[in-house]
Amino acid sequence: MLEVSEIPGFYSPVLSQNPYQPQPARIVRIYKMVPDNHLFTLRFVDDALAMSFSYRPGQFLMLSVPGAGEAPISISSSPSRPGVLELCVRRTGRVTNALYRLKTNDVVGIRGPYGNGFPVEELLGNDLLFAAGGLGMAPLRSLVWYALDNREKFNNIVLMYGAKTPADMLFREELVSLVDRTDMTCLLTVDSDPGGVWKNHVGLLPTMFDHATLDPARTYAAVCGPPVVYKYILERLLRLNFSKNRILMSLERRMKCGVGKCGHCSVGYKYTCLHGPIFTYWDAVNLPEMI
Repeated sequence: MLEVSEIPGFYSPVLSQNPYQPQPARIVRIYKMVPDNHLFTLRFVDDALAMSFSYRPGQFLMLSVPGAGEAPISISSSPSRPGVLELCVRRTGRVTNALYRLKTNDVVGIRGPYGNGFPVEELLGNDLLFAAGGLGMAPLRSLVWYALDNREKFNNIVLMYGAKTPADMLFREELVSLVDRTDMTCLLTVDSDPGGVWKNHVGLLPTMFDHATLDPARTYAAVCGPPVVYKYILERLLRLNFSKNRILMSLERRMKCGVGKCGHCSVGYKYTCLHGPIFTYWDAVNLPEMI
């Protein structure tokens, strides 16, 4: 197994001595995936920072729009692909509405990265299961591509992703291309197919377990999605005898400052921005209000 220092793209300190100081970044691409869910590609104005910026899959940034404020956004790109950052942003409020009014070459602010991210050093040499529903694919995508870009460092990889309809599926073309890969199992499903053109599975996300071969003793499961996804996916994982410390969940909860000062994201004695957003199932057992 490789040492952590040998693996590129790991956690680095915040961008400057002042954790509240955003760094300017230019919007270089806006990809409209589905209504009210766009993928923004950003690059730091400072070229040296753009190439040296590192983070861990699962971490998040504080994205600021001049005159509107800032909001926490998960990093959807992989640290194995430096130079740009990809953020899947859902239009939900003042800051994101202001972001949607911007155009290519406009400048926003970024500070971070924040949070703990996925414990990639623990995942090396193991099987990986990704289970995402709906918007849950946005934060998991970083780890998915990190694993695929470093394919030789992991064993079997299974990806399960479900959406309401094909039109609601994030990163649809990208994920469909993974179905044909021979070095992983990619299971895509939709609750319904109104157009009758979907060529993959139709059914609820938990049914994808019937199409996957899993070894719980050597597999880490990364799960993200709305509450109903956690309810049924966790039930299936526990039924398969997954260890609670091998179930990793990406949970975002009212994060505001990113540095544990405002208290908005507190869950019991933990802060999502400091102790998360990646938690194990053990954390959820001890703090039931977490999900």
